[in-house]
Amino acid sequence: MGGPMVERLIAAGHRLLVHDVNQAALAQVVALGATAMPSPSAVADAAPVVFVSLPTPDVVRQVALGAGGLVEGAAMRIYADLSTTGARVAQEVAAGLSANGVAVLDAPVSGGVAGAKAGTLSVMASGDRAAFEQVRSLLETIGRNTIHVGDGVGQGQTLKLVNNLIAATVWAATAEAMVMGAKAGLDPAVMHSVVAKSSGRSFSTEVFMPKAVLERTFDFGFRLELMRKDVRLALAEAEALGTTMLTCTTAKQLYDHALAHGGEGQDVTALIRLLESWGGAEVSAK
Repeated sequence: MGGPMVERLIAAGHRLLVHDVNQAALAQVVALGATAMPSPSAVADAAPVVFVSLPTPDVVRQVALGAGGLVEGAAMRIYADLSTTGARVAQEVAAGLSANGVAVLDAPVSGGVAGAKAGTLSVMASGDRAAFEQVRSLLETIGRNTIHVGDGVGQGQTLKLVNNLIAATVWAATAEAMVMGAKAGLDPAVMHSVVAKSSGRSFSTEVFMPKAVLERTFDFGFRLELMRKDVRLALAEAEALGTTMLTCTTAKQLYDHALAHGGEGQDVTALIRLLESWGGAEVSAK
């Protein structure tokens, strides 16, 4: 996700200072015109506005508050986290950075790699409203649907978890149902064309099925373990709030099982292959 967002910001004429422990990813954005920096603290020592896009809450915490982290930089005045971390980590990071006079936004994004490349992401920002207005044009460079969802740090994270929990659970149900239909002898392409125009339609039928499953490419661009991470974060937040999550908890068990049986590193759309192996039917247009 980070690479395509960097590319759009550079194309819009912005000067970017970047750091990534993945040297291959770093080289790609440097080739586009970004300037590599040796550490997060070096970025924050030179840039007044810092965006982060990272895979896990622990990595976000370390990059923001750890040794050599952003908290040690002297120039940073606005910090926006585009990752999915959950509200508690967002609030922890905000407490650490705001003590240094940094305005903090959590601004998780939705729309996948394709959305990042096209600049059509949804950006759910919360936190300091004045800071949001200062960086709105930057966020709108990467996100067509950019909205300030609340003044409380972490509200954007909670909304992102609500979205991803719905997406993950609907995808699990869609995959199960499509395998059932294929096992019953329905043509998967015909089945999809009908469902996509009926009450069962969703992001899963509009994007996952035609672009990654029916053609057997399994290349939406979001790893299975990251979806499971988001589901876990959402369920942990639900438990803290005391809300009942029976359906979503069952969906998490399916993601757990898929990752325990060869799913590590695979695309989220490959979840259906586990169900196909159980059902003895393939959902393919070929």
